[in-house]
Amino acid sequence: MNELDRKIKSEFPLFQNRDVVYLDNSATSQKPQCVIDAVSSYYNRDNANPLRGLYELSIDATEAYENARKTVADFIHASRPEEIVFTRNATESLNLIAYSYGMHFLRTDDEIIVSIMEHHSNLLPWQIVAKHTGAKVKYLECNEKGEIFPEDLEKLMTEKTKLVCLTQISNVFGRINDIKTFARIAHEGGALFVCDGAQSVPHIPVDVTDLDVDFLAFSGHKMYGPMGIGALYGKYELLEKMPPFLYGGEMIEYVTRCGATYAPVPHKFEAGTVNAGDAVGLAKAIEFINRYGFEIIESRELALTKMALDGMKDIPHVHVIGSKEAKEHNGIITFTVDGVHPHDVAAVFDAHHIAVRAGHHCVQPLHKHLHFMSTTRMSLAFYNNEDDISAFLQCLRKIRKDMGYGE
Repeated sequence: MNELDRKIKSEFPLFQNRDVVYLDNSATSQKPQCVIDAVSSYYNRDNANPLRGLYELSIDATEAYENARKTVADFIHASRPEEIVFTRNATESLNLIAYSYGMHFLRTDDEIIVSIMEHHSNLLPWQIVAKHTGAKVKYLECNEKGEIFPEDLEKLMTEKTKLVCLTQISNVFGRINDIKTFARIAHEGGALFVCDGAQSVPHIPVDVTDLDVDFLAFSGHKMYGPMGIGALYGKYELLEKMPPFLYGGEMIEYVTRCGATYAPVPHKFEAGTVNAGDAVGLAKAIEFINRYGFEIIESRELALTKMALDGMKDIPHVHVIGSKEAKEHNGIITFTVDGVHPHDVAAVFDAHHIAVRAGHHCVQPLHKHLHFMSTTRMSLAFYNNEDDISAFLQCLRKIRKDMGYGE
């Protein structure tokens, strides 16, 4: 382990407290001490109900919360902080779009296009919208490498297409989709574009203005931030015309016996007492990412992905899902082992203190499309190092033997 490896790993207290090779970063990342300290400091020094009190402590809490919003907006290059709505996670963000936009602006026979590789969080809400509005869900297929081509979207779109929903990075293939091109095609056809950024925002630079997406959803817990905080980016003019998602305290301006007027964007979408402490933690996670920079993050994750893929090529009966090129995986490698159920693969890894994920990864339609019931996935963060990959490969080589096969 070199000096940079030690420095990065030392930022994360879990690795000092647990003997684990953690390779489940697509599900959630570990938290650096600076994020833990930021959340603790908020509750130690600034805790009050934001946006409501006229006293100094509440004003300080409000300032911390709104500064966090600005940090998020700057990170993804939103044109203004008001385009950021704090939610619990990407799932809630996508549901907010579905219920506040989809339920109110889609009609019978309108079309919603989603890719077959979408996480259930960017699929189930649209199925529900279609059921309640009479709209139809159409699927954009991928090939076995996880490739989706712009011309396929052009062929699928019609004058009835109102929404196109696509992940920027697949949580199975790890491939980056050309969101800018797909968004342009959607807009040329008169549709809005919804991007799931849960797997991309932690690992690559994301510029919503350059991409020209209408909505982007992501989670804090996948990018070294706390669980229970996420964000929705939406173009201001769209958020303005959408009705609230939840109703109650703080999202109102004025209430009468007969109705109410709502607070301006984004507060009309943030009903009740907000999660200010974790918003502060998310802002600190962004500062942490910026401190190292995406150049270091991407180069480390690419090198480790290549090391893992090169090692896996030499192991019999192991099959990687998708491309064999490291640059097309972005730290996500999904695979199968002949004759061994993915749950058993994960159990053997766990016996060696290596955490990987097994199952359908919340993309069952994709697994059916690829003719798999389930798979095993290892996924990287930039705090992983060559020792982690060596341990992973050493264990993978022995799995079939451990399960009773002669090789």
